[in-house]
Amino acid sequence: MNNRIEKLLGLMENKGIETVIVTDPKNMHYYSGFYKGEGYAVISRSKHFIVTDSRYTEYAESVCKGFEVADISEHKPSDFVSENALVGFEDKSISYDKYVNLAKQIDNLTPVGDMLIAPREIKDDDEIKSIRKAVTIADDAFSHICSYITKGMTEKEVAAEIDCYMKKHGAEDSSFSTIAAAGERGSLPHAIPSERTLKTGDLVVMDFGCIVDGYCSDMTRTVAVGDISSECEKIYNTVLEAQLSALKSIKAGALACDVDNVARNIIDSLYPKRFGHALGHSVGLDIHEAPNLSPKNSCPLKTNNVVTVEPGIYIPGLCGVRIEDLVVVGDDGCDILTKSPKQIIAVG
Repeated sequence: MNNRIEKLLGLMENKGIETVIVTDPKNMHYYSGFYKGEGYAVISRSKHFIVTDSRYTEYAESVCKGFEVADISEHKPSDFVSENALVGFEDKSISYDKYVNLAKQIDNLTPVGDMLIAPREIKDDDEIKSIRKAVTIADDAFSHICSYITKGMTEKEVAAEIDCYMKKHGAEDSSFSTIAAAGERGSLPHAIPSERTLKTGDLVVMDFGCIVDGYCSDMTRTVAVGDISSECEKIYNTVLEAQLSALKSIKAGALACDVDNVARNIIDSLYPKRFGHALGHSVGLDIHEAPNLSPKNSCPLKTNNVVTVEPGIYIPGLCGVRIEDLVVVGDDGCDILTKSPKQIIAVG
């Protein structure tokens, strides 16, 4: 944690910022270890504070090493700021109402933009260890659901079983609302599970992940209920080819847009305009972080970026297919954390 603070202090010095007020809960977690509590952090060169209420003070004192804990009922942000000091605030996460209240107390406020978020793009060993644990639980949940699914179940029942399994096996929570979309509803990339029942011939898209130590996992697999049509099989194999090809192109220094294009060109050659979203995104304390694998992102990938690789094809009225792995970018390739099989699996 001290290394993270030191890096932040260096960024602050470059911008002439003496103190930063950290209000985003994920950034509080990243820099102080304070997790799932309420309040804010104050970080300056001389002292660091966690400002919270009596529900969390004992917890904060035990986990936030190097931080003094202050009672939020007895202090206001200006109490921790030197006169005439330039004070950074999190303009990308604070509400306007909170900004107005903060500005009434502190004259020299300056927005920090991505300053606190940018260091989170490159994961350290502890972060990757937690992500691996979350990936393993999700992999096990996929294995379980493949043996559990039967024809006639609803999408809601499939999603609920995945969530229940992950929580029973060590997850703090789901990373996001689990997606289970059958048949023609698979063409909705972010489908909300419904009462639609699984039928023979359906492809079922399942997109899910879980949280361990505050860190997320994310994976997608598409399975078949019994026999599927030759067209659905062709769609599946096209997505699989695109995903495998994109994985081979990932390494430090590769441009994010070039990796996206590897998958997109394969899909567009057979199913133009049926892959509407970016190839992937980074995952960490938030389920969507930078960098993303997008046609619009020309930045090079860096060692220990953790990104999803999730091409898809979506045909309204017929089906959808998405296959997604979570990977760690390396110097000469990538470490594929997701271990679930990708050949088409028949269930039910």
